[in-house]
Amino acid sequence: MKRILGVLLSLVALVCAAWLAFRVPDLPYETLESAYASPTSQFVTLENGGRLHYRDEGLADGPAIVMVHGFSASLHTWDGWVDALGDEYRMVRLDLPGHGLSRNFPIEAVGTTGFTGAIDAIATLLEIDDFTLAGSSMGGHAAWAYTLAYPEKVDALVLVGAAGWAPTEQEIDEAPFVFKALSSSLVRRLVKGLDVRPMIESGLKNSFVDESFVTDAMVDRYAALNRGRGHREAILHLLSGEAERVEATQANMAEIEAPTLVLHGREDRLIPVAHGERFADSIPDAALIIYDNIGHLPQEEVAERSAADLDSFLDANRAASLVSIPPVAAQGAASTDGLN
Repeated sequence: MKRILGVLLSLVALVCAAWLAFRVPDLPYETLESAYASPTSQFVTLENGGRLHYRDEGLADGPAIVMVHGFSASLHTWDGWVDALGDEYRMVRLDLPGHGLSRNFPIEAVGTTGFTGAIDAIATLLEIDDFTLAGSSMGGHAAWAYTLAYPEKVDALVLVGAAGWAPTEQEIDEAPFVFKALSSSLVRRLVKGLDVRPMIESGLKNSFVDESFVTDAMVDRYAALNRGRGHREAILHLLSGEAERVEATQANMAEIEAPTLVLHGREDRLIPVAHGERFADSIPDAALIIYDNIGHLPQEEVAERSAADLDSFLDANRAASLVSIPPVAAQGAASTDGLN
């Protein structure tokens, strides 16, 4: 018994030593901003005390596109779309509470209502009364929830590998190991405060078919921003299932009136393509584009192609809206706005 007890104590000591060795502290936001802010980065403090990071780029008087990133990501995921569409559109993107360079949010702001509130705060601040709203993954969930809450503000909805449908048992079983591991409360408690860069790299590689997109610089950015004060708690809160969440249903999707474009990678290992097809089937008159041999992040893996598809979709909707205007009203609009 003494020998067994000695072995057990040695193992406990080894585990504790390893845990202490892999602990990493939070990074100061000044350090993160120096590395990941840009000349277009701006900040606004909300009523709940949170400081929201956003960028307002592109054609200042162009049609506005507001973009919302996914779980554990940041506004950097939209770099390719800003480059491709900025000459024609006003491109607005934000870091959701608990992500990127946004900070100081109470934990209750990390969830569906908090996210939709952050989107509306930016739209209100920038006096954007009508816009296209695009969301990726968890950001897609926030985008359709926002469209239901503020239908008068959303001219068009774009869902990119969007979340929101409850997963099936088979999908839970087939989820990447990193997400299954973090679904355990014990694992979440153990990894809190640790250097989880290997888990981040694994999760990112599961997001792309072409893993060459997962560069050291990308992994470094995700890992660093994850270490902003309060961010690890926010991420684990989302993984715990305790964060406030609205589920997609056939009934609430049928209420969406905004023209909707659904973009999904056929090889998406995080949110199966069947979920994108379900959004397209449930939202009235939604258009669906599935990218063969592409994973969870089409806005990055096929940035130019997906941006061009969005541009074509918006052009077609603008043309359709003009056709629907009565002739007299259309003539009046032309005489008033034709030179704008």
